[in-house]
Amino acid sequence: MSAAEIAQRHFKAALAEAKAAGQDSDGICRALLGLVVSTYLETRTVADVQSELRFVADHCDPDTDFAFMRP
Repeated sequence: MSAAEIAQRHFKAALAEAKAAGQDSDGICRALLGLVVSTYLETRTVADVQSELRFVADHCDPDTDFAFMRP
């Protein structure tokens, strides 16, 4: 099982548990993102974590091609 598959399974479970507890998906996503950032900071610099988050934010539009993609 890949890391992405493991993460997806646990993420779906967290969303389902949050829904059952009357919590919205934004809240659980925010909490999980905070945990991810905290875990990153255990082994990476602040600048590196910021760069990682910027990359994800800059490339989150599914309708925009990446600069390195071929037509």
